[in-house]
Amino acid sequence: MKILQLGKFYPVEGGVEKVMYDLMTGLSRNGIVCDMLCASNICGGKTVEINDYARLMICNAWMKKAATMISPEMVTSLHKICRRYDIVHVHHPDPMACLALFLSGYKGKVVVHWHSDICKQKMLLKFYIPLQKWLLHRADVIIGTTPVYLNESPYLRGLSDKFACLPIGVDVMPSNQMKAEKIRRRFGQRKIVFSLGRLVAYKGYHYLVNAARYLSDDFVVLIGGMGDLKDDLQKQIDHFGLNEKVKLLGFVPDEQLSAYYEACDLFCLSSVQKTEAFGIVQVEAMSFGKPVVATLIPQSGVSWVNEHGVSGLNAQPKDSEALAKAIMEITNDREVYLKYSRNAFDRYRDMFTKEKMVDSCIKIYQDLMDRKNK
Repeated sequence: MKILQLGKFYPVEGGVEKVMYDLMTGLSRNGIVCDMLCASNICGGKTVEINDYARLMICNAWMKKAATMISPEMVTSLHKICRRYDIVHVHHPDPMACLALFLSGYKGKVVVHWHSDICKQKMLLKFYIPLQKWLLHRADVIIGTTPVYLNESPYLRGLSDKFACLPIGVDVMPSNQMKAEKIRRRFGQRKIVFSLGRLVAYKGYHYLVNAARYLSDDFVVLIGGMGDLKDDLQKQIDHFGLNEKVKLLGFVPDEQLSAYYEACDLFCLSSVQKTEAFGIVQVEAMSFGKPVVATLIPQSGVSWVNEHGVSGLNAQPKDSEALAKAIMEITNDREVYLKYSRNAFDRYRDMFTKEKMVDSCIKIYQDLMDRKNK
């Protein structure tokens, strides 16, 4: 089998790109040829040899507009190379990748990885819908990260015969106990609630900051990440006098990230829109045995990842008091906390490892190739 992962941009910053890259490296380490074609307006125009079975091909992009790389080079590049591959695996949403496939003349098998609906770019979607419908019709398999999103997306209705579920998996990060202990010492005996993500509206951080008002002084909320809402969130913290209770950490480098997961008592994902389709950060927290408080976003897979009453609790979106109540319910009793902690790690181990994701993806490919050869 020869596979091409197609879509999104480089360098790896978001969940979709991470899944693409992890599939490329994971499949290639299993001896399967798997390349990745993407675009960048920073470091495009080069090919990187990852190993004997994988190449990262980065096309030049003119600009990034509406969360899409505008890259005519992706169209011409895919047209030149597509016939080398048995399967092109397209990661949606990415109108540029879809357009490149449409114009490529590719006749082989197509897998569409439906990471999420297009929720924010409403105007773009109106123009993109015909191409999106073509892509779904063209697809031999439609992969979803959770059964919830596959079954609830209005754009996937009537296509269940093409569905395959492939939960996102991650490797356990290297332990960083010294830095974790330093973080714990900084906050004394206080219980640490950690959250991580871009500071944008759909992440619901205004509700998490407000939830701190319902928590006792025994808690501190640490929010890692950068984004347009940083100043607004800091003003909210200042207005309610929460400077000792809520800390905006800014960008957290990869080499420090594991320390925050290790140091925290609990992870909170406060997102409020189905743009948050899965929530990889939940899985990363579970890999450290940390219970999760997340939200019951309609049509999203977030609350499926965090099984209510098992790996943590799910509260109603935009309900700060409910978030605080769930945080306290998990952490106020030691035995209850330890139960959630064990269950969180078990759920990660049983469902969300990178190895399981890669093995399941290989099976999807093999089943597709077997159908082709019949």
